[in-house]
Amino acid sequence: MNNSVTNTARLLWAGLRALLVLTVVTGILYPLAVTGVAQGLFPGKANGSEIKADGRVVGSSLIGQAYNLPLKKGQETPEPDLKWFQGRPQNGLGTNSVNTQYKLILSGATNRSGDNADLIKWVKDAKAAVIKDNSTADYKVKPSDVPADAVTSSGSGLDPDISPEYADLQVQRIAEKNGLPVAQVQKLVREHTDGRFLGFMGEPTVNVLELNIALTELVARS
Repeated sequence: MNNSVTNTARLLWAGLRALLVLTVVTGILYPLAVTGVAQGLFPGKANGSEIKADGRVVGSSLIGQAYNLPLKKGQETPEPDLKWFQGRPQNGLGTNSVNTQYKLILSGATNRSGDNADLIKWVKDAKAAVIKDNSTADYKVKPSDVPADAVTSSGSGLDPDISPEYADLQVQRIAEKNGLPVAQVQKLVREHTDGRFLGFMGEPTVNVLELNIALTELVARS
């Protein structure tokens, strides 16, 4: 009996010591080490890839933002503020989701198939809006000019980037709405176009938030 109690106590003490050691190593030392390495080597990424303007954080380079006008009385969906570059459609998980309009409670795609009637209607409506919004007196957008990312949301619904083609499509409108020369806005887009990762992976992208911050600075200087 005594031997059984002694063995049980010894096993319990060994288990407790293992628990304490593993708690300290995996719950304290390892997280501190990883955090320290991340802060030392990749502080920007470790802190959420924050983007700052005028000394304050205005967003993250990983999360898209909406650039809309305030809701008018009776409106359910805000209209885009056309003086800014616009990102991809914000359908997210759909109209029944808490994730519409880049709200960060959930993220995900619509999960609708390519022949789904709702998705087809969304794409057609988005294409018509892109053509209408970006056509000016001197520049008419053709349906063939509209890239895919202008009419479809991303897998997460939170994509912060657009293609250079979609950014270029908006140049004429941006120049007109902000009283800027078209050449200056085109140059701004080129300066904020990121190439393929390692030169061959992925596609060139333009971060909409960073581009709009640069647009704000350009308008202020003009």
